Amino acid sequence: MARAIWSGALNFGLVTVPVELYSATEDHTIHFRQFQRGTADRIRYRRVNEHTGKEVPYDEIVKGYDLGGDEYVLIEPDELDQVAPGRSRTIDIGAFVDLDEIDPIFFQKTYWLAPAKEEYGRAYSLLIEAMSRTNRAGLARFVMRGKEYIAAVRAGDGVLVLNTLLFPEDIREPAKEIAKLPAPGQTRGKEVDMAVSLIESMAQEWKPDDYHDTYTPRVKQLIDDKRAGRTVNPAEAPRQATEVVDLFEALSRSVENRKRGTRTPELSELTKAELDRMARDLDIRGRSKMSRDELEQAVRDATASPTGKRAS
Repeated sequence: MARAIWSGALNFGLVTVPVELYSATEDHTIHFRQFQRGTADRIRYRRVNEHTGKEVPYDEIVKGYDLGGDEYVLIEPDELDQVAPGRSRTIDIGAFVDLDEIDPIFFQKTYWLAPAKEEYGRAYSLLIEAMSRTNRAGLARFVMRGKEYIAAVRAGDGVLVLNTLLFPEDIREPAKEIAKLPAPGQTRGKEVDMAVSLIESMAQEWKPDDYHDTYTPRVKQLIDDKRAGRTVNPAEAPRQATEVVDLFEALSRSVENRKRGTRTPELSELTKAELDRMARDLDIRGRSKMSRDELEQAVRDATASPTGKRAS
């Protein structure tokens, strides 16, 4: 069973519910150690004095704020403790907002809130039911491990969910950070309409069980293959970008393919980019200089040949 990482009280108007906080997520990725290539020697990191080269004990290390020009303000750990927010024992909901109004970029980490004792279950269930009916999240501040958080408390599936949120100061402005954003007005009406049709044809209910990590199993397979001395098969190369001139055609064919369901399209129904990908998989030489019709014929010949490759 999981252990609570924080305990206190959730305040909602004059209602107080003692609660415990549990982490709702965990890291399942594979972690590696570092070694020097060609050896079995581990790489170690040590805190050393840049002038003497000697290792410095942790209790002799202080923090320094860079003022620029090799000038620093040195801060002792206890000085930081003096200005840190005090240990909070309450999550005070100050307002409720529509859950859909919170931009997902603000969500940071997810926790579960549970009643501290069974006797508080009724008030706890009341909050879940009320928040679920209104689709609202309670905004609150609380302190955990010496750090202040703003949080959104919302109804989950039989549990209250607490999401820590980023502060506005943590969010960057894309226009200031990204130089390659396209200027407005570059889309064409018929392309937008076709893209909307494609999106609607692919619409479905959110079912998280349909989505699983596929990279971690491949890493595990790589480890097993390396350990057993087997050949490592590289992953499929990424698809080529759709050419601007083929954008509407690609969208149109995508919509038609969705309408036909799982039926395998004929070569004559494929775009030049799709045929080019097939030609690359079939290792057809000279494909980069072929027209769409030439690619179609080359793929047709290659798939009809016994070897699966086009003769040179």
